[in-house]
Amino acid sequence: MSIEVDILNGDASWPTAEPLFKAVYPRDVVEKLSWRHIKWANPDLRVLIAEPSGGLACHVGIYFRTLTWNGHKMHVGGIGGVCTREDCRGRGYATLALEAATQTIRANEAARFALLFCEPHNFAFYQTRNWHPFTGEVYAEQPEGRILFDHMAPFVFDLGRAPRLGTLDLCGLPW
Repeated sequence: MSIEVDILNGDASWPTAEPLFKAVYPRDVVEKLSWRHIKWANPDLRVLIAEPSGGLACHVGIYFRTLTWNGHKMHVGGIGGVCTREDCRGRGYATLALEAATQTIRANEAARFALLFCEPHNFAFYQTRNWHPFTGEVYAEQPEGRILFDHMAPFVFDLGRAPRLGTLDLCGLPW
């Protein structure tokens, strides 16, 4: 049995990813989340894992952005939109997709670190995969203007220099 991992253009692959998002995040679930009103960036690339018996099993979005850390511009890679179909969980798909995304970001030699945002129930998952909490403030753009983005916790992955505190400005929408 082989697992198919594809890394595709973010916009072009949305029709493939959309049914998975609707299954993992149905409207009635999203309406109860603290981040339901947030406008999110679209990924530049998507890691998609097809389940061997059929259908999309897992998704990880990849973002590239120049942001500021304590006023200094840095190019980073972002991870977002991590989701796995409920009947496919516990099989290592998210780990495989996250590793593929991290390697893709690492291949972009300009990226100094990777950044993701997650909810408390996912902290242990990322920490056991060498992601570290960022304990500073994060700012992001929203349609109403610049906001303190505190709806999800930031985690960083070291690709050369991963800050653990200070002030990050995403210089755009969160992911």
